Amino acid sequence: MTEIRFSGYGGQGIIRCAMIAGKAFSVVEGKHTTMTQSFGPEARGGACSSQLVASDERVLYPYITKPEVLVCMSQEAYEKYEPNLRENGTLIIDKDLVKPNSQKRKIYSVPATRFAEELGNRIIANLVMMGFFTAITQFVSPESMKKALPGLVPDRYLDLNYKAFDKGYEYGLKVLEEEKKS
Repeated sequence: MTEIRFSGYGGQGIIRCAMIAGKAFSVVEGKHTTMTQSFGPEARGGACSSQLVASDERVLYPYITKPEVLVCMSQEAYEKYEPNLRENGTLIIDKDLVKPNSQKRKIYSVPATRFAEELGNRIIANLVMMGFFTAITQFVSPESMKKALPGLVPDRYLDLNYKAFDKGYEYGLKVLEEEKKS
């Protein structure tokens, strides 16, 4: 069983991240998932997280207890959720928006928002992050993630979302390659 938390602030597509990963894992790859979400009353701009429990077997308890993977796209989310990450867990952050204050964890960072802006739209930072997440965790295949996008992102922006995903995925592969060399 794998427990994953995506976190950031409302308007970053945090809920959609868990929906995409969950659809890729369950619908495309035929495994089992549950997804829960939480967000503040402010909606846009307030703290937000989505949790995914994934397993090859039926998921009997739908909530995460200590996630193995924590994705943070805001400093507030990092400060709130990092203490609950498993001791040997994987922390994935937006390099420009999150400044970690702990050296006790393995941290992977991607300038997701900056890459999204370079691609023409800040709103696709979550898809850059999903590509990076896919490369780093190898939770599901990149093909499964891409197959999960139709119906979860607007059709007219599907190509842009694929480009954002690919940008993050390619960056993640480079990070892993550099890690092997060191």
